[in-house]
Amino acid sequence: MDTVGPARVASISGKWYVLVVVDDFSRFSWVFFMEFKDEAFGFVRDLVPRLRNESHKAMRAIRGLEHQFSSPYTPPQNGVVERKNRTLVEMARTMLDEHRTPRRFWAEAVNTACYIANRIFLRAFLGKTSYELRFGRQPSVKHLRAFGCRCFVLKKAGHLDKFESRCLDGIFLGYASNSRAFRVWILEAKQVVETCEVSFDETMPCTTPAFELSGDDEEGTSIFEDEEGVEPLHRLQLLPPLATSSDDEGGPPPTLPPHSPDSKLKRRAGPAEDVGEVTSEIVPSRQVQRDHPPHRMIGDIHRRVTRSSPRDVSHALSDPNWVNAMHEELENFERNHVRDLVEPPPNCRPIGTKWVFKNKQGWDGCEEQSEIGSPGFLSKEGIDYEETFAPVARLEAIGILLAFAASKGFKLQQMDVKSAFPNGFIEEEVYVRQPPGFESARFPDRVYKLRKALYGPKQAPRAWYARLKSFLLKSGFVMGSVDKTLFLLSRGGDTPIVRIYVDDIIFGGSSHALVSSFAERMSREFEMSLMGELRFFLGLQIKQGPEGTFVHQAKYTRDILKKFDIGDSKPMTTPMSTNTALDADEDGEAVDRRNFEG
Repeated sequence: MDTVGPARVASISGKWYVLVVVDDFSRFSWVFFMEFKDEAFGFVRDLVPRLRNESHKAMRAIRGLEHQFSSPYTPPQNGVVERKNRTLVEMARTMLDEHRTPRRFWAEAVNTACYIANRIFLRAFLGKTSYELRFGRQPSVKHLRAFGCRCFVLKKAGHLDKFESRCLDGIFLGYASNSRAFRVWILEAKQVVETCEVSFDETMPCTTPAFELSGDDEEGTSIFEDEEGVEPLHRLQLLPPLATSSDDEGGPPPTLPPHSPDSKLKRRAGPAEDVGEVTSEIVPSRQVQRDHPPHRMIGDIHRRVTRSSPRDVSHALSDPNWVNAMHEELENFERNHVRDLVEPPPNCRPIGTKWVFKNKQGWDGCEEQSEIGSPGFLSKEGIDYEETFAPVARLEAIGILLAFAASKGFKLQQMDVKSAFPNGFIEEEVYVRQPPGFESARFPDRVYKLRKALYGPKQAPRAWYARLKSFLLKSGFVMGSVDKTLFLLSRGGDTPIVRIYVDDIIFGGSSHALVSSFAERMSREFEMSLMGELRFFLGLQIKQGPEGTFVHQAKYTRDILKKFDIGDSKPMTTPMSTNTALDADEDGEAVDRRNFEG
């Protein structure tokens, strides 16, 4: 016997280690899953009398416990189980990769690999499988199915709507240990059930949003930390079920169609196992997955416009889109004369720089933006900066502006300043290091002396605001007496309005000529990105039309639903149950019902 682990990601029952036990004669194997290594003794203590009762023979020796030790760091002395470890892990890894099953199901994969290995691998000099050597008969393999394939479980309940789906989408995870049933992960309920009333589609992996890979915890191809040549995974601890596993002489029956007669599902129980919450009956939730969710017909539009940002420069340099964005930022620096490459003066303490990658997202899509910034927390007050300020309009002010525009019958426009902060002049003498990945080949030890601000220094927003305010005032605008982010231009009966939110600018007016003239002047003075009609701002979606202005957060709502895997749930008219029967609290104090009635 031997332990394997820890895994790079916790199983769905929170386990990190595997205890592998191999019968030296038949090579029949058992696997047990543990949260900590010291749980191994308990599993062995329960397994020994169980095997004695099944075989009516005493165990002669245990290699790996007190009776027979192997020398440290010498796996060949425990070669039988070490080879079995590799076989099971490689089988599990292959099964996970076949249908792109998330790595958190590694314990189910190892358990299934052990189940299959006992039934298909021959003992070389005996010409029999491990199962046949142990039980004296050939195993049946007709019930074996592809791990991770999509399957459909019969939904059984007394109050189903006439047109409600009669099956639940699931993922096949293996075979039950103590019953002739299959183990299935129900996507909607996010739990494992054991049932024989299931049909399989082994031709396709599951592609529903509830089962997609997400985040760094699903990267890489390895399962355990001692596997070489693979990037480590972050540990992720989720919910039940599988804790221990062992094989018996039973096997699941042939698959039945989803509409077979009802039969109750019995809960699996055993003296040495903890399988988490396996339901005794499949009870449908009110949040039932629809037969034809929108993503199967038109695709997930949000996924087309939302792309993750690279973690560092090395990842960005491998993507041509981000390389172009970085070159564009450097060209803006040269065009605006932001810095000078100089020798560092004596006692100079240059501030480090880093690339900041972000997707500037709008309603119709997103654009890659790269910015050179410096850590603001490294700046010292009185040395690197004197005063800080950020021009940020209040959300209430944005709402008032939308209402005013709707009442006057004009639509607000939006523009974004490319590299806004490098347009602002700074008064202090600031030195920064060269940006990573773009150091000068001739002068790698030189530093940049800033003429204008970067993203990061504390005085950068103030410098940008001072530059923008100066330009607007020279152009004839008047700054609001209370709100310093509001600028008005009076031209006869027309009053164009400009609202500032750092580098995002909202503007509009009843005169199309004045609005277009303002946009042209801004484009000549700064590097601007004209975004057209205001549609997306500060997480709000804005629809401006003849009937009025409608502000909503449909995208934010979809993101929340997708985050918690409830995007395909059935809508409800009330957030609470309408059929719950409440009993009076006989020991409680009576309340005056007039407080709750009109």
